[in-house]
Amino acid sequence: MKIESLVSIFALSSLVSAIPTSLDSRALPLVQSNLLRRALLRSNLLAKSKVLEGFAYATPERNRVFGGPGHNATVNYIYDQIAALGDYYNVEFQPFVELYTAGNASLKVEGVDQKAGLFTYSPSGKFTEPLILVANNGCVAADYPATLTGNIALISRGTCEFGLKSALAGAAGAVAAVIYDNIDEPSLAGTLGAAVRPEGPLIPTAGITLANGTALKNQLSGNKTLNADINVISIRENRTTYNVIAQTKGGDPNNVLVLTAHTDSVDAGPGINDNGSGTVGILEVAIQLAKYSVNNAIRFVWVSAEEFGLLGSTFYVASLSDAERAKIRLELNFDMIASPNYKYGIYDGDGSAFGLAGAPGSAQAEKLFQDYFTNDAGLKWVPDEFSGRSDYGPFLDVGIPAGGLFTGAEGIKTPEEQALFGGQAGVAYDRNYHQAGDNVANLNLEAFIQNDKAIAHAVATYGRSFESLPPRTPTRMVRREREVVGGKTRNGRFDKYFLEQ
Repeated sequence: MKIESLVSIFALSSLVSAIPTSLDSRALPLVQSNLLRRALLRSNLLAKSKVLEGFAYATPERNRVFGGPGHNATVNYIYDQIAALGDYYNVEFQPFVELYTAGNASLKVEGVDQKAGLFTYSPSGKFTEPLILVANNGCVAADYPATLTGNIALISRGTCEFGLKSALAGAAGAVAAVIYDNIDEPSLAGTLGAAVRPEGPLIPTAGITLANGTALKNQLSGNKTLNADINVISIRENRTTYNVIAQTKGGDPNNVLVLTAHTDSVDAGPGINDNGSGTVGILEVAIQLAKYSVNNAIRFVWVSAEEFGLLGSTFYVASLSDAERAKIRLELNFDMIASPNYKYGIYDGDGSAFGLAGAPGSAQAEKLFQDYFTNDAGLKWVPDEFSGRSDYGPFLDVGIPAGGLFTGAEGIKTPEEQALFGGQAGVAYDRNYHQAGDNVANLNLEAFIQNDKAIAHAVATYGRSFESLPPRTPTRMVRREREVVGGKTRNGRFDKYFLEQ
């Protein structure tokens, strides 16, 4: 099965290492961490990243957004790369249909352009009305004043999801909403998470920066009247998209390690760090793994539509029966593993750093990566908030333990992290996060190869034995309220296209 692709100019199979096309995996040597890691090369990671960039730049949109031609070319490429390995994997497409939205937003206040960003799933609308300040973070109905009726709400980002803010503003009678950032970044765009909310009607919603929002807030707090012109143009259409699933034919199918990475970008650009790096990272490990046998089955799942709210991973987990879920001993997620101003972040599976633990087994996954970075790679690391806001979230929701690595998004590197990892304090881990500049030139190849070797170590370790993990239990993760932003958490993953705190 192949899906439509614009890009036929790439020799997709040329980047697959020389591996027999027909083999009995039981005759292969058992996987070893050091040998699997040694097979990983920066040149292969870079070459595959260039292929993904080429898919984006071969389209008028210059992106790999789900259901678009650049993304269709990406999933075809992954399928072809795995299929070229012969009999080692069972590989399949998993199709599903989701609502795609795109468009643009503009906002002027007293004639001054505020450089607004769009929230996907926002309805369209054009209004010229006074701007009214909402109290606190706009997460409860009491924050919305009666004077909002027929006017435009100004709301601070934070605490709850963007969709809730838009719905509560709509319920209070506002005709449109403007959400201003609570951290200093070049722009604020995101998603309302769904087309319908039970709390109230979604209204045209745009985002602006912390600086612009604070200036407007201060003027409104001083009882100054500000007239705003907002124009949101939103396109909505159902799109068919695809997860790609590849599982080793060898290894115990009742004890499975699942690795996930999302394959889609945002509309703004090719998404080569976010998340071409994770896509390529687990693909290269999958290719090199085909030289070895495993005791436990390894399943690679490339999921689509993460940037619109974990849609592919949610669909995948929902498609599994309880019996199939019980076979998954651990899920490891890799999303943004080559940020230019990187940190080596390990998800806080035991909750010791951020107070939010995953299901039993998550702590052991965290320790495996900690031990690897400390003892094998000789590298420093930091814990990263395990908030369930990337594609591991749906697994945690059904009690499957999870872990993973993260090099940072638009969050700001601290002086302490600069001392550990180099780079520049006071600057975003990825200043091109969700921007057109997230291309091959944006990758830090040192972070890329080191993280990929850590992935290989996990695959080799668990491919041999799950003895370090506790028996699977149905325990579910205790989760906090989340805020829909635009794709990643501020600390852990999801601050530009979905849920964030």
